[in-house]
Amino acid sequence: MPAASRIVVVEDPRATLDFRPRPEAVRRMVEAGLQALARTNDTAAAWRRFIGPEQTVGIKVHAAPGPLSGTRPAVVEALVRSLLEQGHSPDRIVIWDKHRENLEKAGFVELGRRLGVAVEGAVEAGYDPDVFYDNPIPGELVWGDLEFQPGQTTMGRRSHVTRLLTGRIDRLITVTPLLNHNQLGVSGALFNLALGSVDNTRRFLNDPERLAVAIPEICALPAIADRTAFHVVDALIAQYYGQEESLLHYATILNQLRFSTDPVALDLQSIAELARQRQRAGQPKVEVSLAPYHNAGLLELGAADPERIVLETLRLAPADTADRPPALSPDPTAATLRP
Repeated sequence: MPAASRIVVVEDPRATLDFRPRPEAVRRMVEAGLQALARTNDTAAAWRRFIGPEQTVGIKVHAAPGPLSGTRPAVVEALVRSLLEQGHSPDRIVIWDKHRENLEKAGFVELGRRLGVAVEGAVEAGYDPDVFYDNPIPGELVWGDLEFQPGQTTMGRRSHVTRLLTGRIDRLITVTPLLNHNQLGVSGALFNLALGSVDNTRRFLNDPERLAVAIPEICALPAIADRTAFHVVDALIAQYYGQEESLLHYATILNQLRFSTDPVALDLQSIAELARQRQRAGQPKVEVSLAPYHNAGLLELGAADPERIVLETLRLAPADTADRPPALSPDPTAATLRP
Protein backbone atom coordinates (compact mmCIF):
# COMPACT_ATOMS: atom_id res chain seq x y z
CA MET A 1 0.00 0.00 0.00
CA PRO A 2 1.42 3.45 -0.90
CA ALA A 3 2.69 5.60 1.95
CA ALA A 4 0.43 8.31 3.34
CA SER A 5 0.82 11.88 2.12
CA ARG A 6 1.53 14.32 4.94
CA ILE A 7 0.16 17.86 5.13
CA VAL A 8 1.60 20.03 7.89
CA VAL A 9 -0.85 22.75 8.95
CA VAL A 10 0.64 25.61 10.99
CA GLU A 11 -1.79 27.85 12.88
CA ASP A 12 -1.13 31.13 14.66
CA PRO A 13 -4.07 33.36 15.66
CA ARG A 14 -1.73 36.37 15.53
CA ALA A 15 -0.73 35.81 11.91
CA THR A 16 -3.00 38.54 10.51
CA LEU A 17 -4.44 41.86 11.61
CA ASP A 18 -7.28 43.44 9.64
CA PHE A 19 -6.76 40.97 6.77
CA ARG A 20 -3.06 41.83 6.51
CA PRO A 21 -0.23 39.44 7.42
CA ARG A 22 1.99 40.17 10.41
CA PRO A 23 5.51 39.46 9.14
CA GLU A 24 7.05 38.24 12.41
CA ALA A 25 4.26 35.74 12.99
CA VAL A 26 4.36 34.54 9.39
CA ARG A 27 8.12 34.06 9.61
CA ARG A 28 7.72 31.90 12.70
CA MET A 29 5.04 29.85 10.95
CA VAL A 30 7.31 29.26 7.96
CA GLU A 31 10.17 28.08 10.19
CA ALA A 32 7.86 25.73 12.10
CA GLY A 33 6.29 24.34 8.94
CA LEU A 34 9.62 23.69 7.25
CA GLN A 35 10.99 21.90 10.27
CA ALA A 36 7.90 19.76 10.70
CA LEU A 37 7.76 18.83 7.01
CA ALA A 38 11.42 17.77 7.09
CA ARG A 39 11.03 16.08 10.51
CA THR A 40 13.80 18.07 12.15
CA ASN A 41 14.16 20.77 14.80
CA ASP A 42 16.79 22.63 12.78
CA THR A 43 15.87 25.06 10.00
CA ALA A 44 19.19 24.65 8.17
CA ALA A 45 18.73 20.88 8.12
CA ALA A 46 15.17 21.33 6.88
CA TRP A 47 16.31 23.39 3.92
CA ARG A 48 19.09 20.89 3.13
CA ARG A 49 16.42 18.20 2.98
CA PHE A 50 14.90 19.95 -0.04
CA ILE A 51 17.44 22.38 -1.54
CA GLY A 52 21.15 22.01 -2.28
CA PRO A 53 23.40 25.00 -1.48
CA GLU A 54 24.38 25.47 -5.13
CA GLN A 55 20.89 25.02 -6.55
CA THR A 56 18.78 27.89 -7.87
CA VAL A 57 15.40 28.02 -6.15
CA GLY A 58 12.31 29.20 -8.01
CA ILE A 59 9.38 30.30 -5.84
CA LYS A 60 6.24 30.13 -8.00
CA VAL A 61 3.48 32.48 -6.83
CA HIS A 62 -0.07 33.29 -7.95
CA ALA A 63 0.11 37.06 -8.35
CA ALA A 64 -2.85 37.83 -10.62
CA PRO A 65 -5.47 38.24 -7.84
CA GLY A 66 -3.29 40.85 -6.11
CA PRO A 67 -1.72 41.00 -2.64
CA LEU A 68 -4.95 40.51 -0.66
CA SER A 69 -6.37 37.40 -2.33
CA GLY A 70 -3.40 36.03 -4.28
CA THR A 71 -0.13 34.77 -2.84
CA ARG A 72 0.77 37.23 -0.10
CA PRO A 73 4.26 38.75 -0.36
CA ALA A 74 4.77 38.33 3.40
CA VAL A 75 4.73 34.54 3.03
CA VAL A 76 7.26 34.61 0.20
CA GLU A 77 9.40 37.10 2.12
CA ALA A 78 9.50 34.72 5.09
CA LEU A 79 10.67 31.87 2.86
CA VAL A 80 13.32 33.99 1.14
CA ARG A 81 14.66 35.46 4.38
CA SER A 82 14.89 32.00 5.88
CA LEU A 83 16.88 30.78 2.87
CA LEU A 84 19.17 33.81 2.99
CA GLU A 85 19.84 33.32 6.69
CA GLN A 86 21.01 29.78 5.95
CA GLY A 87 23.62 31.25 3.60
CA HIS A 88 21.84 30.63 0.32
CA SER A 89 23.04 33.10 -2.31
CA PRO A 90 20.45 35.73 -3.33
CA ASP A 91 21.67 35.18 -6.90
CA ARG A 92 20.18 31.69 -6.66
CA ILE A 93 16.65 32.71 -5.69
CA VAL A 94 13.95 33.62 -8.23
CA ILE A 95 10.39 34.70 -7.45
CA TRP A 96 8.31 34.06 -10.54
CA ASP A 97 4.89 33.84 -12.14
CA LYS A 98 3.61 33.87 -15.70
CA HIS A 99 3.45 37.65 -16.20
CA ARG A 100 5.84 40.21 -14.74
CA GLU A 101 3.07 42.83 -14.81
CA ASN A 102 1.08 40.83 -12.25
CA LEU A 103 4.18 40.42 -10.09
CA GLU A 104 4.68 44.18 -10.14
CA LYS A 105 1.07 44.95 -9.19
CA ALA A 106 1.09 42.41 -6.36
CA GLY A 107 4.24 43.87 -4.79
CA PHE A 108 6.72 41.12 -5.65
CA VAL A 109 9.02 43.29 -7.77
CA GLU A 110 9.44 45.72 -4.89
CA LEU A 111 9.97 42.76 -2.55
CA GLY A 112 12.68 41.40 -4.82
CA ARG A 113 14.47 44.75 -4.80
CA ARG A 114 14.43 44.86 -1.00
CA LEU A 115 15.74 41.32 -0.64
CA GLY A 116 18.16 41.42 -3.55
CA VAL A 117 16.61 38.47 -5.40
CA ALA A 118 15.34 38.13 -8.96
CA VAL A 119 11.67 38.51 -9.90
CA GLU A 120 10.81 37.10 -13.32
CA GLY A 121 7.82 36.53 -15.60
CA ALA A 122 7.69 33.28 -17.57
CA VAL A 123 6.44 35.11 -20.66
CA GLU A 124 9.21 37.69 -20.53
CA ALA A 125 11.86 35.01 -19.93
CA GLY A 126 10.70 33.18 -23.06
CA TYR A 127 9.90 29.55 -23.81
CA ASP A 128 12.08 26.60 -24.72
CA PRO A 129 11.49 25.35 -28.29
CA ASP A 130 12.79 21.89 -27.38
CA VAL A 131 10.75 21.21 -24.22
CA PHE A 132 6.98 21.17 -24.58
CA TYR A 133 3.64 19.51 -23.85
CA ASP A 134 2.02 18.14 -27.00
CA ASN A 135 -1.78 17.94 -27.11
CA PRO A 136 -3.90 17.21 -30.21
CA ILE A 137 -6.29 20.06 -29.40
CA PRO A 138 -5.05 23.15 -31.29
CA GLY A 139 -5.04 26.58 -29.70
CA GLU A 140 -4.99 30.03 -31.24
CA LEU A 141 -1.65 31.54 -30.32
CA VAL A 142 -1.34 35.00 -28.79
CA TRP A 143 1.48 37.43 -28.08
CA GLY A 144 3.95 35.81 -25.71
CA ASP A 145 3.47 32.29 -27.07
CA LEU A 146 6.67 30.97 -28.63
CA GLU A 147 5.18 30.14 -32.04
CA PHE A 148 3.00 33.26 -32.31
CA GLN A 149 3.55 35.22 -35.51
CA PRO A 150 2.26 38.83 -35.58
CA GLY A 151 -0.29 39.60 -38.25
CA GLN A 152 -1.27 35.96 -38.72
CA THR A 153 -3.84 33.67 -37.20
CA THR A 154 -1.57 30.96 -35.92
CA MET A 155 -2.71 27.69 -34.36
CA GLY A 156 -0.48 25.47 -32.27
CA ARG A 157 -0.64 22.10 -30.54
CA ARG A 158 2.43 22.55 -28.38
CA SER A 159 2.71 24.27 -25.03
CA HIS A 160 6.37 25.11 -24.48
CA VAL A 161 7.94 25.16 -21.03
CA THR A 162 9.37 28.44 -19.76
CA ARG A 163 13.13 28.87 -20.01
CA LEU A 164 13.08 29.71 -16.31
CA LEU A 165 12.59 26.01 -15.64
CA THR A 166 14.65 24.51 -18.44
CA GLY A 167 17.65 26.80 -18.12
CA ARG A 168 17.75 28.48 -14.74
CA ILE A 169 15.74 26.98 -11.87
CA ASP A 170 16.92 23.73 -10.26
CA ARG A 171 14.39 23.39 -7.43
CA LEU A 172 10.82 24.60 -7.34
CA ILE A 173 8.56 25.74 -4.50
CA THR A 174 4.95 26.76 -5.14
CA VAL A 175 3.17 29.21 -2.85
CA THR A 176 -0.52 29.43 -3.72
CA PRO A 177 -3.47 31.10 -1.95
CA LEU A 178 -6.49 29.31 -0.53
CA LEU A 179 -8.68 30.80 -3.25
CA ASN A 180 -11.53 29.26 -5.20
CA HIS A 181 -11.45 28.46 -8.90
CA ASN A 182 -14.79 28.26 -10.66
CA GLN A 183 -13.94 25.11 -12.62
CA LEU A 184 -11.25 23.39 -10.60
CA GLY A 185 -12.48 24.17 -7.11
CA VAL A 186 -9.25 25.86 -6.02
CA SER A 187 -6.56 28.01 -7.63
CA GLY A 188 -4.09 25.57 -6.18
CA ALA A 189 -0.69 24.03 -6.75
CA LEU A 190 -1.54 21.95 -9.82
CA PHE A 191 -3.45 24.73 -11.60
CA ASN A 192 -0.82 27.39 -10.99
CA LEU A 193 2.15 25.18 -11.73
CA ALA A 194 0.71 23.79 -14.97
CA LEU A 195 -0.70 26.92 -16.54
CA GLY A 196 2.04 29.19 -15.22
CA SER A 197 4.87 27.10 -16.61
CA VAL A 198 3.90 26.77 -20.28
CA ASP A 199 2.54 28.85 -23.16
CA ASN A 200 -0.50 28.23 -25.40
CA THR A 201 -2.84 27.56 -22.47
CA ARG A 202 -5.96 29.44 -23.58
CA ARG A 203 -7.16 26.31 -25.40
CA PHE A 204 -7.70 24.59 -22.06
CA LEU A 205 -9.17 27.35 -19.91
CA ASN A 206 -12.88 27.21 -20.69
CA ASP A 207 -13.29 23.47 -21.01
CA PRO A 208 -13.32 21.40 -17.79
CA GLU A 209 -12.59 18.16 -19.63
CA ARG A 210 -9.53 19.65 -21.32
CA LEU A 211 -8.32 21.07 -18.02
CA ALA A 212 -8.78 17.70 -16.33
CA VAL A 213 -6.38 16.11 -18.81
CA ALA A 214 -3.91 18.91 -19.51
CA ILE A 215 -3.18 20.09 -15.96
CA PRO A 216 -1.88 16.78 -14.58
CA GLU A 217 -0.08 15.92 -17.81
CA ILE A 218 1.77 19.25 -17.82
CA CYS A 219 2.68 18.89 -14.14
CA ALA A 220 4.06 15.43 -14.91
CA LEU A 221 6.57 16.78 -17.45
CA PRO A 222 10.10 16.00 -16.18
CA ALA A 223 11.06 19.66 -16.54
CA ILE A 224 8.44 20.45 -13.90
CA ALA A 225 7.91 17.35 -11.77
CA ASP A 226 11.59 16.54 -11.30
CA ARG A 227 12.34 20.05 -10.03
CA THR A 228 9.57 20.28 -7.46
CA ALA A 229 10.74 20.44 -3.82
CA PHE A 230 7.56 21.18 -1.86
CA HIS A 231 4.38 23.24 -1.89
CA VAL A 232 2.94 25.86 0.46
CA VAL A 233 -0.70 26.91 0.69
CA ASP A 234 -1.07 30.47 1.92
CA ALA A 235 -4.18 29.83 4.00
CA LEU A 236 -3.94 32.96 6.12
CA ILE A 237 -7.25 33.85 4.47
CA ALA A 238 -9.62 31.48 2.69
CA GLN A 239 -11.62 33.17 -0.09
CA TYR A 240 -14.40 30.86 -1.28
CA TYR A 241 -15.79 32.99 -4.15
CA GLY A 242 -14.15 35.37 -6.60
CA GLN A 243 -11.42 33.40 -8.41
CA GLU A 244 -9.10 36.27 -9.49
CA GLU A 245 -11.05 39.06 -7.76
CA SER A 246 -10.44 40.19 -4.19
CA LEU A 247 -13.83 39.66 -2.54
CA LEU A 248 -13.01 39.68 1.14
CA HIS A 249 -16.69 39.64 2.10
CA TYR A 250 -16.53 36.06 0.82
CA ALA A 251 -13.48 35.23 2.89
CA THR A 252 -12.62 33.74 6.27
CA ILE A 253 -9.47 34.35 8.28
CA LEU A 254 -7.84 30.98 9.02
CA ASN A 255 -4.34 32.16 10.01
CA GLN A 256 -2.80 29.00 8.58
CA LEU A 257 0.04 27.94 6.33
CA ARG A 258 0.02 24.42 4.89
CA PHE A 259 3.11 22.51 3.75
CA SER A 260 3.42 19.29 1.77
CA THR A 261 5.43 17.56 -0.92
CA ASP A 262 2.10 16.35 -2.38
CA PRO A 263 0.25 18.92 -4.54
CA VAL A 264 -2.73 16.63 -5.12
CA ALA A 265 -3.39 16.12 -1.42
CA LEU A 266 -3.01 19.86 -0.77
CA ASP A 267 -5.45 20.80 -3.52
CA LEU A 268 -8.06 18.27 -2.39
CA GLN A 269 -7.87 19.50 1.19
CA SER A 270 -8.15 23.09 -0.03
CA ILE A 271 -11.30 22.24 -1.99
CA ALA A 272 -12.77 20.62 1.11
CA GLU A 273 -11.85 23.63 3.26
CA LEU A 274 -13.45 26.10 0.86
CA ALA A 275 -16.62 23.98 0.78
CA ARG A 276 -16.70 23.98 4.56
CA GLN A 277 -16.30 27.77 4.73
CA ARG A 278 -19.12 28.26 2.21
CA GLN A 279 -21.34 26.03 4.30
CA ARG A 280 -20.51 27.90 7.51
CA ALA A 281 -21.32 31.19 5.79
CA GLY A 282 -24.68 29.86 4.58
CA GLN A 283 -23.63 30.15 0.94
CA PRO A 284 -24.79 27.83 -1.86
CA LYS A 285 -22.91 24.60 -2.42
CA VAL A 286 -20.58 24.55 -5.43
CA GLU A 287 -20.24 21.37 -7.45
CA VAL A 288 -16.61 20.61 -8.23
CA SER A 289 -15.33 17.91 -10.56
CA LEU A 290 -12.42 16.05 -9.01
CA ALA A 291 -11.36 14.57 -12.36
CA PRO A 292 -8.14 16.65 -12.58
CA TYR A 293 -7.05 15.38 -9.18
CA HIS A 294 -7.95 11.76 -9.86
CA ASN A 295 -6.00 11.99 -13.12
CA ALA A 296 -3.08 13.49 -11.23
CA GLY A 297 -3.23 10.55 -8.85
CA LEU A 298 -3.11 8.13 -11.77
CA LEU A 299 0.05 9.88 -12.96
CA GLU A 300 1.50 9.42 -9.45
CA LEU A 301 1.74 13.14 -8.78
CA GLY A 302 0.19 12.63 -5.35
CA ALA A 303 -2.59 11.09 -3.30
CA ALA A 304 -6.10 11.44 -4.72
CA ASP A 305 -7.50 9.04 -2.11
CA PRO A 306 -8.50 10.91 1.08
CA GLU A 307 -7.70 7.79 3.11
CA ARG A 308 -4.03 8.31 2.21
CA ILE A 309 -3.90 11.94 3.38
CA VAL A 310 -2.75 12.71 6.93
CA LEU A 311 -3.03 16.20 8.43
CA GLU A 312 -0.60 17.20 11.17
CA THR A 313 -1.43 20.46 12.93
CA LEU A 314 0.99 22.75 14.77
CA ARG A 315 -0.73 25.34 16.94
CA LEU A 316 1.94 27.85 17.82
CA ALA A 317 2.28 28.88 21.44
CA PRO A 318 1.67 32.41 22.77
CA ALA A 319 4.60 34.80 22.71
CA ASP A 320 5.51 34.20 26.36
CA THR A 321 6.17 30.52 25.59
CA ALA A 322 7.64 31.11 22.15
CA ASP A 323 10.90 29.35 23.00
CA ARG A 324 9.18 26.06 23.52
CA PRO A 325 8.92 23.77 20.48
CA PRO A 326 5.38 23.65 19.09
CA ALA A 327 3.33 20.53 19.67
CA LEU A 328 2.83 18.38 16.60
CA SER A 329 0.05 15.85 16.38
CA PRO A 330 -2.21 14.28 13.76
CA ASP A 331 -5.27 16.45 13.24
CA PRO A 332 -8.35 14.62 14.57
CA THR A 333 -10.52 16.42 11.99
CA ALA A 334 -8.50 15.09 9.05
CA ALA A 335 -11.04 12.41 8.26
CA THR A 336 -13.82 14.97 7.89
CA LEU A 337 -11.89 17.32 5.61
CA ARG A 338 -12.74 15.51 2.41
CA PRO A 339 -14.12 16.78 -0.87
